Amino acid sequence: MREPDGQRGRRAGGGQAISAGRRRKLALLPLIAATFFIVCGGPYGTEDIVQKAGYAGALLILLLVPLVWSLPTAMMVSELSAALPEEGGFYVWVTRAMGPFWGFQEAWLTLVGSIFDMALYPTLFVFYISHFFPSLSAGHWPTVLGLGMILVCTVWNVCGTRAVGMSSLLLGIVLLGPFVALVALALARAAPAAIAARPAPLGRADWLGGILIAMWNLMGWDNPSTIAAEVDNPRRTYPLTMAASLALIALVYLAPIAAVAHSGVAAASWTTGGWVDLGRHFGGESLAAAIAVGGVIGAFGTFNALMLSLTRIPLVMTEDGYLPRIFARRNRRTGMPWVAISACAVGWAFAFGLGFVALAVMDVLLSGLSVLLEFAALLVLRLSEPKLSRPFRVPGGLAGAVAVCITPTILIGLAFVRNASQPVGSFNALALDLLLIAAGPAIYSVSRFYRRRSPARAPEAP
Repeated sequence: MREPDGQRGRRAGGGQAISAGRRRKLALLPLIAATFFIVCGGPYGTEDIVQKAGYAGALLILLLVPLVWSLPTAMMVSELSAALPEEGGFYVWVTRAMGPFWGFQEAWLTLVGSIFDMALYPTLFVFYISHFFPSLSAGHWPTVLGLGMILVCTVWNVCGTRAVGMSSLLLGIVLLGPFVALVALALARAAPAAIAARPAPLGRADWLGGILIAMWNLMGWDNPSTIAAEVDNPRRTYPLTMAASLALIALVYLAPIAAVAHSGVAAASWTTGGWVDLGRHFGGESLAAAIAVGGVIGAFGTFNALMLSLTRIPLVMTEDGYLPRIFARRNRRTGMPWVAISACAVGWAFAFGLGFVALAVMDVLLSGLSVLLEFAALLVLRLSEPKLSRPFRVPGGLAGAVAVCITPTILIGLAFVRNASQPVGSFNALALDLLLIAAGPAIYSVSRFYRRRSPARAPEAP
């Protein structure tokens, strides 16, 4: 079969990637841990769902959204990652299925969406540190701490894929410990009278706001695919990673909220960052401090793992000839694309200052559209390459593949509705999103002009 242009360019410049692949690769458990941080990073961020929808609404949302959003996406990622386990992941899938134009739009939407997503984690990092040192939340300190976190993650990523994966495994264990304690204490201190008196706020719930925040808390299933060339036995590892991560993340989101609901604490008392206050309520200052440390770990670990996956996109785009060759330069010792990592870090550092909800809903729409392109690639490849080896298949044949696309498409449609009423500074979120989406084809035209003048060549080591 004739390869798409992007595939020819990428493989022509892929010698360094092959060399990097001979290094020790990421095994199953570290990949599960990295996926946990990429998608979840702990229960942090679910407070706004409880605040908007109450306990009953929050639990219903966190039961349904994984079924109608996460499960279809994880199945799609499992099939395509196992069938095409190449560096660049979803960019490669879309390019192979629909050509270089749509592959470029996939990369553009992902990188633009990441600007809004990655801005959240330095902010959360500073927020939880300020529980220990309140003075650090004022003046120039939030900027210094946020930039410091980005710098540490940049250095950590240059150290190698296994460094990120193994640290994610350790950080995940430390992060979840306090929540195990909180669940146990909340269940032990449940007050039956308070439970009986607790109102059911379903009628007044902000369902759409809660659903979009839940989607943001459950986005990123496709991101681990970009490091497939650095994963041990990816055809087997990715489907197992998706299944294990989905079960773990559903449990991590549902169990703490259900336990606190069972205890009788009023849903109206929840605020952003409220897990620390709940820890203080159930376990005193020591549990509050442990949860705050977990918040610091969650923000750091999520940013670190996302940096690992997202920085492979400019790398493979460079190998396809769309970006200057310098972005493909790798560290000689670790094989990591240190220029791409550094450039992304600088870009994300400029995204401070917007509110949590505004950032989340914009990220859901932009990143969600890129996911819809991946679902389209799933269907196109089923039709155009029926004999492609697929160690894992979405069950049900072509009809099953179509079925898993339906609910994610509906949810992204709801994101359009919510963005239309969401302010972002002095702008409307939907207008800003549409402007960024429209910029994709224009930038593709510029990139094609650059590509014709400077075809991709093998990336150089420093």
